[in-house]
Amino acid sequence: MELVAADLISRARAGDGDAFRELTEPYRRELQVHCYRMLGSLQDAEDILQDTLLAAWQGLAGFEGRSSLRTWLYRIATNRCLNARRSASRRPAREWNIPGVEPPEPTRLSEVVWLEPFPGTLLEGAIGMPPGPEARYEQAEAISLAFVTALQVLPPRQLAVLVLRDVLGFHASEVAGMLDSTVESVNGALNRARASMHRRQPAGDREPAPASGSPAEDAIVAKFTSAWESADIGALVALLTDDVFVSMPPIPFEYEGRDVAARFCASLFGADRRFDLVPTRANGQPAFGAYLRTPAGIRHGTGIYVLTLAGDRICAMTRFENSVLPWFGLPRSLPGR
Repeated sequence: MELVAADLISRARAGDGDAFRELTEPYRRELQVHCYRMLGSLQDAEDILQDTLLAAWQGLAGFEGRSSLRTWLYRIATNRCLNARRSASRRPAREWNIPGVEPPEPTRLSEVVWLEPFPGTLLEGAIGMPPGPEARYEQAEAISLAFVTALQVLPPRQLAVLVLRDVLGFHASEVAGMLDSTVESVNGALNRARASMHRRQPAGDREPAPASGSPAEDAIVAKFTSAWESADIGALVALLTDDVFVSMPPIPFEYEGRDVAARFCASLFGADRRFDLVPTRANGQPAFGAYLRTPAGIRHGTGIYVLTLAGDRICAMTRFENSVLPWFGLPRSLPGR
């Protein structure tokens, strides 16, 4: 294997693009997920991934083999993400933009309005590689919307250290090398990041989500679909936890608690608005493309809803705008039935 890699590196350094792609392709998906965790935006992650691969192609002559190729690529990607976070102007918050719908007063306004969902199809082969022995998070948890949202509030350097250490399991010395820092500095940043994540993560006594694709998950999804498509607020409320949390980036409105979440859903169903749902997955979680029925028969895509589950209940629901539908292979509209 090492001889094969050495041959590919030698050919790539000589300008063989196919050899370079063969070298880097095994890491492409996981690097995209890494960039997404750090940036919270699929579009930004794809831009930085392309920038990372270009930098690696141009800098391959400087790769001395003192670390693995994977570690070297993570070093480039991480530093590109840090530069992007420090310099980029994040997506601005948007005004409420659903005609004919008057939402209730939000519980609070979000700090993270640039968050975007990560399509389930892009996760295939991206989080299967076992993390290092020092990782503290399960890979499924570390791509969830709640986790990625909490990451976005961390200072950039703390974010990078926490992801590299606690999600990917790199050793402190490896992370120090990636960030041109010291082990002491890395450990200090990690402790501060862990304390911040502990304050922001959901309560530890919350029931775990059922396994992806399990009968238990399927049952909740079926009940939610039936309640939403029939605009049955009572059935919908019965599925929600007492502290259910609703958000809708890039609109900053957030709702916390079953009663206000029910009023928000009721506002969507007002004036006889009815929807059809098309199942998909985002961030390893059940998700749906929502399509508004019209008198003309055609159904217009209004956005994507992502559910966070706890036991046999829904503890969070995140709405994204219809611009993300194509990322999930979903059309902007559906013909009449």
